[in-house]
Amino acid sequence: MQVSENLQRYWQKTLRITAILMFVWFVVTFVAMYFARDLNFNFFGWPFSFWVAAQGALVVYVVIIGVYAYYMNRLDVEHGVDEEE
Repeated sequence: MQVSENLQRYWQKTLRITAILMFVWFVVTFVAMYFARDLNFNFFGWPFSFWVAAQGALVVYVVIIGVYAYYMNRLDVEHGVDEEE
């Protein structure tokens, strides 16, 4: 099965944004949480490490979802594979 060059570029861009966002997810989930243990000051009445784990990571996850949805919608339109309403 022959795949058009347009769809190949679409797939490459999709893989690239997915890899970038997965790397951000990894850094926030594992790297930031590992070093957050060393942060021993209070932030809004809670230890800062707890705040990073409980609140900060969730905010980043929601931003990752928003960035992915926005980028993929733009990419769909650019390559002509968007859904028609």
